[in-house]
Amino acid sequence: MKNRYFELLRQVEQDRTTEQVTNRDSHILVIDGLNTFIRVFSAVPALNDDGDHIGGVTGFLRSVASVIRQVKPTRCVVVFDGKGGSVRRRSIYSNYKANRAVKTKFNRHEEFESLEDESASMKRQFARIIEYMHCLPVTMMAIDNIEADDAIAYIANELYTKENERVTIVSTDRDFLQLVNHRISVWSPVKKRLYTPALMREEFGFSEKNYLLYRTFIGDKSDNIPGLDGVGLKSLLKYFPVFTEDREITIEEMVSYAQEAEKKYKVHEQVANNKEQLDLNHQLMQLKDVDIPGNTKLLIADMMHRKVERLNTYELKKMFMADKMYTVIKDVDGWLNGSFNTLNAYTSL
Repeated sequence: MKNRYFELLRQVEQDRTTEQVTNRDSHILVIDGLNTFIRVFSAVPALNDDGDHIGGVTGFLRSVASVIRQVKPTRCVVVFDGKGGSVRRRSIYSNYKANRAVKTKFNRHEEFESLEDESASMKRQFARIIEYMHCLPVTMMAIDNIEADDAIAYIANELYTKENERVTIVSTDRDFLQLVNHRISVWSPVKKRLYTPALMREEFGFSEKNYLLYRTFIGDKSDNIPGLDGVGLKSLLKYFPVFTEDREITIEEMVSYAQEAEKKYKVHEQVANNKEQLDLNHQLMQLKDVDIPGNTKLLIADMMHRKVERLNTYELKKMFMADKMYTVIKDVDGWLNGSFNTLNAYTSL
């Protein structure tokens, strides 16, 4: 009888823990860290009292806080590219992201005397952001040999799949739009739009199920992935009626349609003659079934199930004063209370 009592007690505790974790994971906000940092570093001209550029740090923290206030998540995860993250895709296509090797000026303002000065500030501010992150009630992730895209996609599309688990991804990277469904949405901080299946159909004119297919045709200039010449959104909608059907269309179907079209246009020839390029693009761009090792998936799952630490207000304010950021964020307490403090309720779960 006594053993039975303890067994029931353990079951109650287990059920309670399961319920708490479910509540914590009911709405996960996943932020593309490097994408956010580069965007704000390039756009925010803020200087501290010493004349040092702090736009990367303040812009990043304010951007994350802003989306937390808007989305009201139960969990926030910030994901960065791991060391050697592009190696796998470069092994498939050697020119992958080759255009990023050219050193260019990121910031459009005049705070820096040279590219070297800007680069040094960028590295310093990025390192400082990581220190700030350790004070915040968020999960931070950077895993060697995979890109942030793959980790984010695995979290959103494979790790959390229950009907009551919503995921909002924050990035200007359009690759994430292929993941949009009834559970997963994408917030574009530049367009200020939350991409849902309904918005995808409204903006593009076809089902969200075929956004990846659309991208395989147009390529991705930012990653140096070539599209097919003369093939774009308008030509796909006009010359491939099958593309607008409310189901997932394959490359093979599009190629077959192009080959069998009664009246052939140049766009049909391009599609019919470039299946190899389309297959390569699909392999490089698809995030619906990420190609990462099983042990890496286990590591991501483990990091997502770890306890989230509470907001360390004391350490954060100390860093804040040392960086002299009070000229940009003047009411620190009010700013924290309306954003990061709201996540504290879920840190003990």
